[in-house]
Amino acid sequence: MRILMLGAPGAGKGTIAQKLVEKYGIPQISTGDLLRAAVTAGTEMGKKAKAIMDAGKLVPDELVIAIARERLAQPDCAKGFILDGFPRTIAQADAMKTFARIDHVVNLEVPDEIIIERLEARRTCKKCRAIYNLKNVPPRVPGKCDTCGGDLYQRDDDKREAIETRLKTYRQQTQPLVDYYRRAGNLHTLNGDAGIDSLLRLVTAIIEPKQRK
Repeated sequence: MRILMLGAPGAGKGTIAQKLVEKYGIPQISTGDLLRAAVTAGTEMGKKAKAIMDAGKLVPDELVIAIARERLAQPDCAKGFILDGFPRTIAQADAMKTFARIDHVVNLEVPDEIIIERLEARRTCKKCRAIYNLKNVPPRVPGKCDTCGGDLYQRDDDKREAIETRLKTYRQQTQPLVDYYRRAGNLHTLNGDAGIDSLLRLVTAIIEPKQRK
């Protein structure tokens, strides 16, 4: 079971991906999380990625491809995986064909204004990277993570100006992937504002019939 989640930043890809992890026991692979880990560690790659992400722009293809190739080769991906944030461009999708195949592509569509509202309210734990939303999924104690007690903060790329840049970049560089996978015949476009439970049922209905064949 090899699943790719498509959609603009804040469309809900990560939330649905985590639900699928719990349901099917396969890893969620977010290139964004891997890059942010490199930033935290202060590696050379992390320093380069930080300046790019803080500006709300996409990290160069060659850097992302190298990270994804290494991750997908790990043993926990043998039975499948859920990709969230890779590939983001046609070049990345073409490159991925050399080291991985995709069974199901789920594309979540959400209006830009709803995305901006979601991301501006998002807070991330500095310790465990858990994500909260001040409106929909607030922490029990303001400013503190429910899981580890770490401090919550607003990422630079979750501020309005950066969000607008990210959305513009997505439309220009990543939206063409929708047509790319539509031509491949494995694309399923869903209303990303339908609610988590509803979306999970729809995605499960897409995936499971093919798994039983």
